[in-house]
Formats: sequence, C-alpha cells, structure tokens
Amino acid sequence: MGKKSLSSSSQSWWWRGWRYLHPQHNLRRPQLLTLFIISFVALTWLLSGLESLSVEHQLVVSRLNKELITLKNQLANVKKHIRSWSIVEEEDDPLNVERRRAVKEAMIHAWTCYEMYAWGRDELQPQTRDGVDSFGGLGATLVDSLDTLYIMGLDEQFQRAREWVAKSLNFNKNYEASVFETTIRVIGGLLSAYDLSDDKVFLEKARDIADRLLPAWNTPSGVPYNIINLRYGDARNPRWTGGKSILADAGSEQLEFIALSQRTNDPKYQQKVEYVIEELHKTFPADGLLPIYIDPHTGITSYSKISFGAMGDSFYEYLLKAWIQGNKTESVTRYREMWETSMKGLKSLIRRTTPSSYAYICEKTGSSLSDKMDELACFAPGMLALGSTGYGPDEAEKFLSLAEELAWTCYNFYQTTPTKLAGENYYFPAGQDMTVGTSWSILRPETVESLFYLWRLTGNKTYQEWGWNIFQAFEKNSRVDTGYSGLKDVSSGEKDNMMQSFFLAETLKYLYLLFSPPSFISLDEWVFNTEAHPLRIATRHANGETYSTIGQDRLQERFHGRKGRSGS
Repeated sequence: MGKKSLSSSSQSWWWRGWRYLHPQHNLRRPQLLTLFIISFVALTWLLSGLESLSVEHQLVVSRLNKELITLKNQLANVKKHIRSWSIVEEEDDPLNVERRRAVKEAMIHAWTCYEMYAWGRDELQPQTRDGVDSFGGLGATLVDSLDTLYIMGLDEQFQRAREWVAKSLNFNKNYEASVFETTIRVIGGLLSAYDLSDDKVFLEKARDIADRLLPAWNTPSGVPYNIINLRYGDARNPRWTGGKSILADAGSEQLEFIALSQRTNDPKYQQKVEYVIEELHKTFPADGLLPIYIDPHTGITSYSKISFGAMGDSFYEYLLKAWIQGNKTESVTRYREMWETSMKGLKSLIRRTTPSSYAYICEKTGSSLSDKMDELACFAPGMLALGSTGYGPDEAEKFLSLAEELAWTCYNFYQTTPTKLAGENYYFPAGQDMTVGTSWSILRPETVESLFYLWRLTGNKTYQEWGWNIFQAFEKNSRVDTGYSGLKDVSSGEKDNMMQSFFLAETLKYLYLLFSPPSFISLDEWVFNTEAHPLRIATRHANGETYSTIGQDRLQERFHGRKGRSGS
C-alpha cells in the first residue's frame, strides 16, 4: 500500500486551530482578539526576559569564574605557605619554639627601626636615627632582608618591602658599585625572594642589575674587575690592590649568575662566571690555595697573601656550593674536585694552640705562615661539615671532626671577651691560646652560620646552646631602642653607629633556622649563597643546558668581600 494521507479528523483539527490565528476570524470576535494580543505580548515578554536573563546569567557566571580562579591561586599560595611553614609551628620542642620566637622578635625590632628611620636607605644608623647609602642607594638592608621576612612569616612587612622594590628600586645610578657586594646582597636577595615567593618582579629586578654588572667581565682574561659604574658600565679595580682583582670578589658570583641563567633561560650570565673558573683551573696549584690577588689581564695570581679570611674566603665556599647547586651531577664535578684539592691545602694551614689545643687556620705568604685568623674564616667549619658528606666514611669523619674543632675555637672567640662577642680577628702567640687583634665587632654571622650547619648535619644540640649564648650576647650588648649596633670594642662594649644589612640577612636568619626543624629550608633542596640567601638546587644535566628544580612543590674600600669584610 502507498503512503497514508492525513485523515479527515486530523485535517479538521488543523483547520480549526489555524482559524483562531487568522485575523479575519478574530476581527469578528474582539474578545478573542484581545486575548490573543495579550497572550502574544506576554509570551514575547517572557521569551525576551529569558533571553535577557540568560545573558545576565552568563555575565554573572563569567565574573564568578574569574573570582574562583583568583581564589584558587590565593589558596594555592596559602597551601604552599602552610606546607612549608606549618612544620615550624608544629615543632614539638617547646624550648626551640621559645627561642625561635625570641629571634623573630629581634628581627621585628631591627626591621621596624629600619622602616622608621632609614626606609629605602642602604643601612640604618641607630645612634643618629637615620639612614646612610653605603651601597649607592640600592636599598641594601631592604633587599637583603626580603627572604628573612618571608621565612619568618612576616607577611605584612614583606609586602611593604615588595612594593618598594616594585616601585622605587632603581639601578640607573651614577655610582661605582662593588660587583661582589652587589651580587651577593642585591642579586642574591632578589633571586631568593623570587624562589620563595614566585613573584616575577624580583626576577625582573635581578636581571636588570645583573645586566649592569656584566661589563665588568669584559677583560682580556675574563676575570672581572671589582668595581663598575651602574649607569655607564665603566669598570676598574681599586687603586689599593695595585690594579689587581680580588680572589673572593672575582670568584664568588657563580651561584647567583648560574641561578639567574636558570630562571631566565639566558646562558650569558652563567657563561661569564664559569669562564672564570675555567681560567683559574688552568693554573690551579697542587694544594688548591690561591693568593688573594689576580691579574685581570692575564688571569694569573700575583704574589700575595693566602687566606680563608678577608679577600679569599668565599672563593672556596663557592667551589663547594656550585657543586651542590648543580645537584652534584657529573657536569659540576670540576667544582668538587677543585674544592677537595683546596681542602688538602687548608689542612696544611691548621695549627693548634698551647695549652688548650684550639685549632685555627693560619694565613700564608710565600712559604711563611702567620698565626692569625679572621672571624670571617669562621665560615670554614660549616663549609667543612657541609662538604664532608661527599667523602667516603673515613675521610668524612676526619673532615667533620676538624669542622667541630674549628667551631669550638670560633665559639671561644666570643666566650673569651668581656662582652661575649667576637673581635674581628685573633692572634695565637706561642704558648698562649688566643688574643684579640682588631677589637671591633660588627654583628657578623660566620660563627652562627657554622653552628647552623653543624647542628643540621650532626643533630648535636650543643650547637644550638652555643648559638643561643651568642644571641643573648647580641641582645645584651648590641640592642638599642633604635635597632642594633656593632661594638667599637668587644672589651669596653662601646657601640658604633651602624646596623649592618647582613645582621638581618644572615645573623638573625641563621639563628632562626638553628632553632627550626631540619626539614624547614632543607639542605637537600636549597643552597645558601655567601649572604645567606637560599637558592633552589637545580639539577644540571650533561649538556649544561637543561635544568630541573629540586623540591619545587614545597615553598616555592669600606668592606670588601664576603659579607662585607675589611682588608686588615
């Protein structure tokens, strides 16, 4: 059968329905027409309202989605903060909690006074209640303190400092800056703040200042000049060095510039600083000990003093830490090999006193030894402890034992003075234990730094007790209503008029970490530059081009050299 047509009943229904919609039908029935018009208007209004509601609904949903994304980002930051910092708050040793809070309160006092009297200046002068631009007006204390504020959870203070960096930190200055000091304090401080907070404003500023320093490496040998004009790029060495570059200044920018290349994917920074190591490696002596002056034209060291104190110290420190920064892979083996060679040389400089058998590190010129040790050299116990883990068991035990001996000597630099604060350097006359040489004390961190490493690597709480004693001596002798002052003399206790930026960047930070759990800023994930700025460890692969970051899911002439050192 063919396809069935509409039935008569269906056709009748369709016609009746259409009739009621036809104008002629409704004109003869006004009531129906009125009802039809009202119904049509109502239906049109309803559909229009639904369409309008749909558009409005979409706008609301879009706005809510944006707010949700913002909240999710904020929550992620909070979770990152909690993951890292809740460890500290859950510390079950009440004594450590109490001591950590005391150190944090000291930081709040130092920072509040800096904000009040020297905001944006390089350093606070507590006695005269003003600031001084000892580093060309780069906000040294503020930038140096960024990571300390972040680590201690001082969020409001950190945000105020961050805003100053974003809006007011300006490097276009007609100022002859120390390449070394600017690197360790400013680049180091900015990169550490970036690694901790993931705020790109810090990375952008770090790149700006690094680009201004780079012309210092444009020498015939690649060994950099130590001073550069930030605006014009003119570089030179100080006159008092006879035109020579200083070992620690020229050889202690590796951590910061390698990290900057990693974060920016721009190899030029790393290439500059690693070329220096390549040049020094060519003539590296069998004992690994380099004089403190290098000719930037030839790359050859000049006849001068060998020291693990002023002007030599951080070169050896960075050989070890560049190896750690690269996650100890084959591509950074040269650093470790050079460091181990230098440690053989260090052992040749060790002498012990009579009658108490204090171990100390001599200085050397030619074949002649000097029984003098800077407080600056008190970083060495921590360095030895940190590096001991790369040796086999027997050798590691020997180096750790030497580290503990030297730490005891450095602790007694403090304990043998009336103020219980250390002088700048010490002499060891025959038949005597130690005498203070230069008697000032400028809030230095080196001994506390070594106590931090030794506690982390041995678990021996004795080092926490020593650190607490040193902290109490700072509180008793250096704290004033307007901040913290160094001492002109560790015997009389007379105060100077300077709160060094490294007191906030290093001394208080290392003390805080000394009383925090080992998992907090873990040494498996972070390496500290010589200004105590933690930088994330990043595995360096064989091709030297690609990196993977360790622990990314957790936390995101005045003075020359390491942390501001005198040339005495």
